[in-house]
Amino acid sequence: MPISEINGVNINYDVLGERGPFIALSPGGRREMGNVRTLAERLARAGYRVLIHDRRNCGLSDVAFDGSRSEYEIWADDLYALLQQLGDLPAVVGGGSSGGRLALLFALKYPHAVRALLLYRITGGPFAAKRLVYQYYDQYIELVRNGGMRAVADSEHFAQRITANPKNRERLLGMDPKQFVDVMTRWRSHFVASADLPVIGVTEQQLNSITVPTCVIPGNDKTHSHVTGNAAHRMIPGSELHDLWPGDLDIDLFPPEDWATREAEQAAIFVEFLARNGIT
Repeated sequence: MPISEINGVNINYDVLGERGPFIALSPGGRREMGNVRTLAERLARAGYRVLIHDRRNCGLSDVAFDGSRSEYEIWADDLYALLQQLGDLPAVVGGGSSGGRLALLFALKYPHAVRALLLYRITGGPFAAKRLVYQYYDQYIELVRNGGMRAVADSEHFAQRITANPKNRERLLGMDPKQFVDVMTRWRSHFVASADLPVIGVTEQQLNSITVPTCVIPGNDKTHSHVTGNAAHRMIPGSELHDLWPGDLDIDLFPPEDWATREAEQAAIFVEFLARNGIT
């Protein structure tokens, strides 16, 4: 798989399919791009070219920390630069959970570069914000304060990043712990400020401003609730709502591997939606 230097960071990516409109698809959490590969393959077989990539601090890509803006805005900027480099703009942009946040911020920051949005398992509300802020930021602030950057390097997520890309060990251990805490604190503040928004990272006014065709598939747990998915649908003008899992389970997180059991239906919803909107 190719590696490209994007905004000073080496980004691992792959393009599936050889013809058709371009779709950029991103997974949730800080998961690697393999988590959306089978969905991307289904879309590619339907006649699309699909870009999947390891965002910075994910998969095989470099670890890199920049506190100048939110983590999701940085991911959106990286994706825009990668699509520019590949010469495939405008594109359909989509993703689940954090990948959906990336897609929304991409559409808000680069509206000229988006043909449509494919959103699923959208996150929002105080429960999701509290749970995820610890998962993404607080645990690493605690680690570095108690054990320095070596403790961060030894954590499950970043140990995997080092195994996948050994140069990441030097990058992590060479970072000033105070700078690392500062970046994590800044990213955390962006996230916490979103707790009362309809969708994490996006205001109602911003959702109202989206004009491209948008397909929304709500999640089905306390982190990705129907309340949030329905709110996004209601606030994005002309968006379509498609429900794969009616009702929410009383669990923090529905396992992604269980969600994937309905992947064929999810792909069919996206393909039919794009076709009806003339993106074929």
